[in-house]
Amino acid sequence: METHPLKLAVQAHAKRLGFDACRFASAQSPPHADAFRQWLAEGKAGEMAWLGKNADRRTDPQLVLPGAKTIIMVARNYAPAGPSPHPRTGYEIARYAWGEDYHEVLTPRIRELEEVLAAQGGRQRSYIDTGPVLERDYAVLAGLGWHGKSTMVISRELGAFFFLGALLTTLEIPPDAPAVDRCGRCTKCIDVCPTAAITGPQQLDARRCVSYLTIELKGAIPEELRPLIGNRIYGCDDCAAVCPWNRFAKASTEVRFAAQPFAYSWRLRDFLALDNAAFRELFRDSPIKRIKRRGFLRNVCVALGNTGGAEDLAALQKAASDPEPLIAEHASWALGEIERRSGAAKQAAEPLLPA
Repeated sequence: METHPLKLAVQAHAKRLGFDACRFASAQSPPHADAFRQWLAEGKAGEMAWLGKNADRRTDPQLVLPGAKTIIMVARNYAPAGPSPHPRTGYEIARYAWGEDYHEVLTPRIRELEEVLAAQGGRQRSYIDTGPVLERDYAVLAGLGWHGKSTMVISRELGAFFFLGALLTTLEIPPDAPAVDRCGRCTKCIDVCPTAAITGPQQLDARRCVSYLTIELKGAIPEELRPLIGNRIYGCDDCAAVCPWNRFAKASTEVRFAAQPFAYSWRLRDFLALDNAAFRELFRDSPIKRIKRRGFLRNVCVALGNTGGAEDLAALQKAASDPEPLIAEHASWALGEIERRSGAAKQAAEPLLPA
């Protein structure tokens, strides 16, 4: 039975702060350091150049916090309660973005956790998905979960829908046992990926991933990939949602992660009416704000190109004249796709004339 007093104190405080798990790993080099560098060398990070700029720090925690001995990993469940709103809206937004920005919700809490360690004389540095730390490696080392075939961390208790936080400290705290891989022969996450971005177990080509294409990519989405995006306008949940381990997870109790109206009550074409001020107001508390109006409406145009009809043409025609070239180009593409489908449907409905 665990009796280390500081470890117990940190875990108890993490629970009071709302974290669903708190576990400990040694501040060693991450197991996937070499694989990460090879992934970068192969160009699979796409335009995420910032990953390569601090690759040394990501593979050596001593460059992040000199003297670090322990990395504390925390997790917060964001699995929503009830059915998905997407069948009603006709579009999909990744679940983590339905509510408030998780960075703003969880960063003050992990900073408060630092105070417990500071009182014991430690120096700390913490991140909620914002720093040069391979969080997933340390989550596995700490026994919080294992690397799923999708590259996501999977937990027996939390399933696939949870945020990770990393807290480095110079205090030495006994590590927990690493997690055991429990994916078995399951390949559901690989099979369901709409763009075949998961090229093999724990192998991801980010350049094809819908989350990369709709969030990280700043320019035009490659035309050959646009039809595969379907109705997804911010991120993609497919590989996480299909994981069988989700059946053991409970809905999140975090009220700030509850879905905001834009996740369930808008029509796709209505988003095209947003100017910069309206966009900032609508998404002021959402992680969606990070891709700005130009990126978001680009995504909306692609979704309309894949799923829209005659009722969407007027909004798209206006968007095709938008001062932002990225929006205008994708709106023009969407108009062409709708017209192509309409023409094909009309041709299919016409009776065959006798020879």
